[in-house]
Amino acid sequence: MSKELFINKTLNECRAALVENGEILDFLMERGAEQQEDFPSVGNIYKGKVLRVLPGMQSAFVDIGFTKAAFLYVDDAYIPTIEEQREIAEKTKSELEKRARVGEVIPDELSTLSDHVNMRFRPDISIESFLKEGDEILVQVAKEPISTKGPRVTRHVTLAGRHVVFMPFIEHTGVSRRIENEGERDRLKEILETIRPDGKGIIARTVAEGQSYKTLKADYNMMNKIWKEVSKRGETLKAPSLCYRDLTFVQRVLRDITDEDVSKIIVDDKNNLKEVEKFAGKFLPNMKGKTEHYAEDIPLFEKFSIDIEIERGLSNKVFLRSGGSLNIDQTEALVSIDVNTGKFVGRKNLEETILKTNLEAVREIAYQLRLRNCGGIIIIDFIDMEKEEHRDQVYSLLLDALKKDRSKTNVLPISGLGLVEMTRKRTRDTLTRIMCEPCPYCEGTGKVKSTMTVCFELVRELIKTLKQKPETKKVYIYAHPEVTAKLCDQEMDMIETLEETFGNSLIIRSENHYHIEQFEIFT
Repeated sequence: MSKELFINKTLNECRAALVENGEILDFLMERGAEQQEDFPSVGNIYKGKVLRVLPGMQSAFVDIGFTKAAFLYVDDAYIPTIEEQREIAEKTKSELEKRARVGEVIPDELSTLSDHVNMRFRPDISIESFLKEGDEILVQVAKEPISTKGPRVTRHVTLAGRHVVFMPFIEHTGVSRRIENEGERDRLKEILETIRPDGKGIIARTVAEGQSYKTLKADYNMMNKIWKEVSKRGETLKAPSLCYRDLTFVQRVLRDITDEDVSKIIVDDKNNLKEVEKFAGKFLPNMKGKTEHYAEDIPLFEKFSIDIEIERGLSNKVFLRSGGSLNIDQTEALVSIDVNTGKFVGRKNLEETILKTNLEAVREIAYQLRLRNCGGIIIIDFIDMEKEEHRDQVYSLLLDALKKDRSKTNVLPISGLGLVEMTRKRTRDTLTRIMCEPCPYCEGTGKVKSTMTVCFELVRELIKTLKQKPETKKVYIYAHPEVTAKLCDQEMDMIETLEETFGNSLIIRSENHYHIEQFEIFT
């Protein structure tokens, strides 16, 4: 099916959406801080200085010139020798053959690398044995700053081209797991083996399918040239310094999410249009003549209903067409998704109603995870299904729906409680955190105390004050208008009762600028 790529620019904000049949397959955005020179975008390479080594956490903090120190874990810090890599590769291969698969893994382009090295080269080596405070090292940003956390970095540098990924420190030849044709995988692997020198690594990206030796070789040569320049800067610059900045936002969009199925690229900014045409002319020859400038008065994302989808991606509640709904709650540790039948009552029987709701929910869940860029641990609470075949049907559809996702996911089967546990790889912040901030009124909890609760808290504090100062004749109470209205309600009869009991005169004042939970008592 054909896809369309929309690129919108509003002053210093740039957004891109890859759309297929009205559904957003990928949404990327860059604004403000992310466009500043010192922002550590994924792929940037720095010469950093080790600030602290933490043996208890087997990690280190590295100064890369950003406001927050970068986090470096031991597995990302140790660079093994070629002999160690070959030894561990053989071990990993035999372990993978023996190991029983737990859940289904839907790979990303670099899954072949993680399977190859198993991400533990030398479990016996501790970080303090090869890294100390003050060391200057070359690191690459693997995960951007998220919430209160600084960026995560690695010493296992990877440079992504249009068709291949070059690895200067890891000896490996791989093909994206998204290329399923075994014949094509073998062809690409043979080409890569002739391109790759000993001690280096190369992975064919998904868009490399069907490409010639000449194209892949040219891509590799370019990445190798960039690496040589980065290495020179690493030797001459003083830490902390930026040695390599990844492509611009528009170029990254074209490199990473544009494939052969894109039929049109629509851009509403002339400068971005020139950048698209220049990049496409050099690296995407099949895109020639497919770019289009949008110049209508109605904003681009509004015209093609993309803004509406983004708004849905910010809501905690998402409605399904049948009348059911999803409740999506994002916390620091995990994302929970609850499926409800809502207004949908079905036509035949309860089991069919539940199955239909769950099946519809599966497609929307996969869509929302992509749109919101939810990552980490995700728990999905489907409506309980008694029949085993219904659970299998829902699980199979979920795996199929997740194949559109560029991020790696690991999905466990539906448990006896009707829950699905899954993980999704995340390298950048979520849509909600980028576009929203905690409510200043409820301080991000999503709740405030009820008027009645505040009234009784005020009354208890008032009684304590009256008992401590019985000689006081007048007491002034300041509170939010809704609270004062409830206090003076004749049915509640709070104020008159207290005046009769303690013999004091209680004077109530409403303050519009007070928080609903705020009150003050003066004597």
